[in-house]
Amino acid sequence: MLLDPEQFNHLSDFDNVLVVDEEGKTLYYDLADLNILAKIGHRPEDFLGKKVTSFYTNLTDENSTIMTVLSTGKAMCNMYQEMVAKTGDVYHSFSSTFPIIDDGKMVGAIEFSKHYYSKEHMHFLDQYTTHKVYRKNNTVYTIDNLITKNKEMEALKAKIVRIAKYDSTVLLYGKTGTGKEIVAQAIHNESNRFAKPFISLNCSSLPENLAESTLWGVEQNDLSHQEERLGVFEQAMGGTIFLDDINELDPHIQAKLLQVIEQKTVRRIGGMTDIHLDIRFIASTNEDPTILLQEKRMREDFYYRLGVVQIDLPELKDRKGDIELLLWYFIHFYNQHMNVSIHTVEQEVIDIFYLYHWPGNIRELKNAIETAIHNMKDGTITLDDIPPRIRNANQIESKDRKITDLKDAVDEFEKAVIAEELNKAKGVIAETARRLGVSKQTLKYKLTKYELR
Repeated sequence: MLLDPEQFNHLSDFDNVLVVDEEGKTLYYDLADLNILAKIGHRPEDFLGKKVTSFYTNLTDENSTIMTVLSTGKAMCNMYQEMVAKTGDVYHSFSSTFPIIDDGKMVGAIEFSKHYYSKEHMHFLDQYTTHKVYRKNNTVYTIDNLITKNKEMEALKAKIVRIAKYDSTVLLYGKTGTGKEIVAQAIHNESNRFAKPFISLNCSSLPENLAESTLWGVEQNDLSHQEERLGVFEQAMGGTIFLDDINELDPHIQAKLLQVIEQKTVRRIGGMTDIHLDIRFIASTNEDPTILLQEKRMREDFYYRLGVVQIDLPELKDRKGDIELLLWYFIHFYNQHMNVSIHTVEQEVIDIFYLYHWPGNIRELKNAIETAIHNMKDGTITLDDIPPRIRNANQIESKDRKITDLKDAVDEFEKAVIAEELNKAKGVIAETARRLGVSKQTLKYKLTKYELR
């Protein structure tokens, strides 16, 4: 097989790999996002063995990059293609395609590509991973997705690296949208179990009558025509099981789950033998465990077994120094994977973001940016583009807020002023201090006090 190494420029930028034979029939397809196949109305197995042009209404032997390379024997690099699926959906691709030649004969072609989404298909991006190595184990995130310059969060990331090496159970506590799923996947991918599956189960959406069969699985019974079904514990064999919103489980299920965690065995419903489990348990709650224990919604023995290691995730309002960092992180992500080019955010938007209290935390921030993308024009996010609840929240709060403590009111005002000037100075300490008329030493103290860096 002959491929010109000089043409392999920036192949790490591509997410997908397609290999076809000399007739253009698919031999191998490695996709970063299976939603691409869903969009064209097929399952992965349907795609194999079929000619690539048969899945699109606008591709022919003459305009398809794959078919052109097969007919000419010449590579085509960094080519743009618009593809229209039979479902009518349109998506965009940049690709580099190379002929595969064996003993002077054309035997196929290989194409490296990256797909881009339109605004109406942004919801697909939630399951899109840029970490190609890890996407095989059911994960989307690694520790690199914990974007921060906050000292508390930096310490948390260091803790993740330490605890990932061991199999101790972990309990994550954090409000909705603080990133519990990211932390759980980061622990898995930092552990020695990274090559095995990561199985996530949202306990809040688990019907009570299906809880045991979902968790423990079902043994086949020919007499009752009951089919065998693997529970999530067996599905996670060798890897990690993440039980999200564990506080939503009924106490009697908690008691049975406690036994599974302690003994590392499970018996399917209707089964006669115990199955040994080689898995790690991670659980999360969006409610304070102390309150759950007081209200007897979580068993004490269950809590102590889960919380061998407990990680508390801060709310976004307590790490506001990360807001602009996260803002541009999400913008870069959407620029990479959509047909948009956001290059400017009005200062007023950033100021509002710093003042807003973010009850939905990081998820709400990401959703606010998604909303802005739908509304914006000319690549600039303005105040008019962001959700009204955020744009108007500070005015409403100012009218309704009752100041009960003068010191708290002064601190809140000072923090907002410092945050605003810090952004205007693009984070430069000396320039911010000059704008505020204070020394750099005083400013550094206040930045630390208000967790603005």
